[in-house]
Amino acid sequence: MSSSTQDLLPQINLGNTFGALLIGVVLSAVLFGVTNVQTFIYFQTHKDTGVTFFKLIVIWLWILDALHLALVVHCVYYYLVTNYANFNALTEIVWSLKLQLIVDVLIVPTVHLSYVYRIWIVSKGRSRVLPVIIMCIVVVLSGGVAVPVVLVQYRCRLFQDVVTTEWATYLTLGAVTFDDILIASSLCYLLATSRTGFSSTDSFLTKLLGYIISTGCLTSICSIIAVIACAVMPRNFIFLSIEFLVTKLYVNSFMALMNARYYLQAGADSVGSPKFRAGHNVFHPELRIETSQDEKLQISRTDVSDDAVLRITRPIQAVKLPTTGTMQMQSFSLA
Repeated sequence: MSSSTQDLLPQINLGNTFGALLIGVVLSAVLFGVTNVQTFIYFQTHKDTGVTFFKLIVIWLWILDALHLALVVHCVYYYLVTNYANFNALTEIVWSLKLQLIVDVLIVPTVHLSYVYRIWIVSKGRSRVLPVIIMCIVVVLSGGVAVPVVLVQYRCRLFQDVVTTEWATYLTLGAVTFDDILIASSLCYLLATSRTGFSSTDSFLTKLLGYIISTGCLTSICSIIAVIACAVMPRNFIFLSIEFLVTKLYVNSFMALMNARYYLQAGADSVGSPKFRAGHNVFHPELRIETSQDEKLQISRTDVSDDAVLRITRPIQAVKLPTTGTMQMQSFSLA
């Protein structure tokens, strides 16, 4: 072992540097597994809808998410396996660690712009000023701030250069956190002002509000933790491992919101449930008795055919017709 390597040994703490990266990669793999489950659920519940815009977005995000995991796995494998005990190689930034920054720039704006498109749809029939303003802010922060900053970080060759560009980490994570808060608050405002007075619809909207707030807060809190870790511990890789998780959380939060209607509507929409059908069965005998005893119509029980009963019982199913409330629920569906 050379003298330069021996001098480098006491300066490297593998626990909070490459050990932290390893933990981040393991947790990223777990979150990618959750993404696979979410994607499977989405395509199972939309298998009859054909090719749609959001299906293409889901496929695009899944490919980027898989690519991001492959890059960070290669990064850790390069440092801990290929260059095992080669401490000189640990000071250089491998190409896969740089390339995953580009993937980050593709994933986060894709998720944000998809949310903006949903805001545009939900605001149908209202002023479109809000979605236009939000879209402009997201585009400026993503293209005008995140992209140049990531390019600055991409040019770094050594890990010690990352310390001198830590301002780029603050600016990038601060921009995406602001976008998260802006988009979540806008969606909450639009949903809160979309209440119709129907208890089932309002209950669904309340649950959806909580879903949006929780998913938006999750990514924002994780980004803030990464900023704090970078500010407090700039010379270790804990903040880098958290950034790995931020990317995965963006994809997972988007997929969770895509599937939110199918998780929450089971409790909000009782149409088609066994309890609702049992309610129909309770009323059918009453209608038959009422029909047979109607003196004005003078219809005997023997004359009441099955078709007549069906014609009488059909008006009860009118509750299945789309009302203003259910149309609001359908309009917000991310499918």
